[in-house]
Amino acid sequence: MSLPPEKASELKQIIHQQLVKMDVHGRIREVLAETIREELAPEHQQLSTEDLIKALRQRGIIDDVMKELKFVTDVNEKERTSAPKPSTHLVDGEPPVLKRTNIDPTRRYLYLQVLGGKAFLEHLQEPEPLPGQICSTFTLCLHFRNQRFRSKPVPCACEPDFHDGFLLEVHKDSLGDGSKMVDATTMLSICDPVHMVLIKTDTFGETTLVASYFLEWRSVLAAENGITNVAVELLGVGTESKVSVGVLNIRLEMYPQLNKTLSLEITNTQFALERQKTAEKERLFLVYAKQWWREYLQIRPTHNVRLVKIFAQDENGVNRPVCSYIRPLRAGRLLDTPRQAARFVSVLGYERAPVIGGGGGKQEQWCTLLAFLCRNQGDCEDHANLLCSLLLGFGLEAFVCVGTKAKGVPHTWVMTCGTDGTITFWESLTGHRYIHRPINPDDPPLVEQPKPLYPYRTIGCIFNHQKFFGNCQPSDAVEVCVFDLHDESKWKPMSGEAIKSVCCPGTTSSVPPFPPLCASTIDAAVTSNEIELQLRILVSEHRKDLGLSTVWDDHLSYLLSPALAAYELERTTSISAGNEEFQDAVRRAVPDGHTFKGFPIHFVYRNARRAFATCLRSPFCEEIICCRGDQVRLAVRVRVFAYPESACAVWIMFACKYRSVL
Repeated sequence: MSLPPEKASELKQIIHQQLVKMDVHGRIREVLAETIREELAPEHQQLSTEDLIKALRQRGIIDDVMKELKFVTDVNEKERTSAPKPSTHLVDGEPPVLKRTNIDPTRRYLYLQVLGGKAFLEHLQEPEPLPGQICSTFTLCLHFRNQRFRSKPVPCACEPDFHDGFLLEVHKDSLGDGSKMVDATTMLSICDPVHMVLIKTDTFGETTLVASYFLEWRSVLAAENGITNVAVELLGVGTESKVSVGVLNIRLEMYPQLNKTLSLEITNTQFALERQKTAEKERLFLVYAKQWWREYLQIRPTHNVRLVKIFAQDENGVNRPVCSYIRPLRAGRLLDTPRQAARFVSVLGYERAPVIGGGGGKQEQWCTLLAFLCRNQGDCEDHANLLCSLLLGFGLEAFVCVGTKAKGVPHTWVMTCGTDGTITFWESLTGHRYIHRPINPDDPPLVEQPKPLYPYRTIGCIFNHQKFFGNCQPSDAVEVCVFDLHDESKWKPMSGEAIKSVCCPGTTSSVPPFPPLCASTIDAAVTSNEIELQLRILVSEHRKDLGLSTVWDDHLSYLLSPALAAYELERTTSISAGNEEFQDAVRRAVPDGHTFKGFPIHFVYRNARRAFATCLRSPFCEEIICCRGDQVRLAVRVRVFAYPESACAVWIMFACKYRSVL
């Protein structure tokens, strides 16, 4: 591959700067003198180039130079955008297959190295893991300007052994000059932080959000040699957002080196101006929101008990406008339809935000999108925000609804408004869809009213990234609500300009940018086989404890596959297909006088032992697994369906056939 003359000279300049920085010439002189002194016999007066290269290689100098000039990146990464110049990414690969790659000398990079952690005091008593022993691990996830990275998992310890480097590309892609080399002044205007999320994975594969931190990287623009070291103190999340969980040592370096660094005064002034601008916008929005709320309460005194949510706390305890949690999100080639998006969101794990102590109160915590995706589970608000963002990305008019379910339990779900006025509710935790047909309370008693199938009882407000409406109808019961959003006597709107001032992406604000979705790293076929094998062993052991032998019917197991595929298709599209062929195949496989029983079940995790324990709690499944009789043959089939972010739907079907003895 030949380079144009100007690129070649630029590349030579970069290499020369690197060699000067490492003082390679001085080290070569030392090696040369040492080699002449030690290895040359008196009669030899000349030292060949090969001898010198050999001496440099033996002392590791050539390796050091190559390490500095090259970066490690992942060979599995696939380009997800059609940009003319692909940037270097690290993908969420486990375990990563590494190769060497040169940096593009025409682009500006930030090389972020994590050089270990300290003071993770919760793990002070953690014993050293034995070789091969499964232990809890920390994983660091990063997002910067549409690029996502994930560190190698390291064992949880007081001083976790993080040693990872991430090559972050810095360029003004939004202005179309991504191919130009940006200078320090231009980079100072790029206010996107590096969002870092620390995840803990326990020995059972359960994930916990440990910390979420926004790193201000631009301090490196004023650093000498374009290198700076920072100690980042990570604070906890939720109720522990003021408590330190540990410190990460981070080294930031610009590549190529800046020709001219900025003064500390300039960078500090820029940061102060940005903070001041953001604080003023947020102050003005708060003043407006208070005025809006006063007007809303004056409409009807009972409005003060309605669930009208204008602000919500994120994982760091920061109050943000609810509209800032939504943004149109396009999934590229990873999701094809809105219903598939709903299915994807529903297979992400559901867990209420943890509360320390009793009382039964609900701890409120709306996670930023990166924290939710990296952890792979969250509360109903996180699911609803993500689903609404994806539906907006598919071009639908979508809103998040805040209200209650049965027994007054607070809940959020998603609503779409069709161009024909059709209102559809989307339950983000299950993927179910419900058409809303309002009941008219003024109709005569004999008029038949539609019976609502949805589980929602009341609705206080709806919002998306541009609009916010408070419900000011006489009743907040969902079944009698009319969703005519243009009628201000039914829905009190907020000013679109006010929302835009604090929630619009690209402006100086405290709203974190949305990360792109990542493709799954799960091999569905391999994972299906692994879980199926583990379940066979568990079933055989369980039956052995009961004094029963186990004979597997591989043909019958295979015949269960179409049923599992049909169940997932039905969950995604609400269309049932292929049942006739499945029933016909089973009838052919089960002889006359024999009985067939099957039990399908669905999970969103890949832990076979946990799934088996859940299955045994069902009397129908236990009846199959513990089947007694003549000529008993057992079958089990597992089918894993992979979704973005390594989320998955796991379908398991247990079956048996046996001769009926009356």
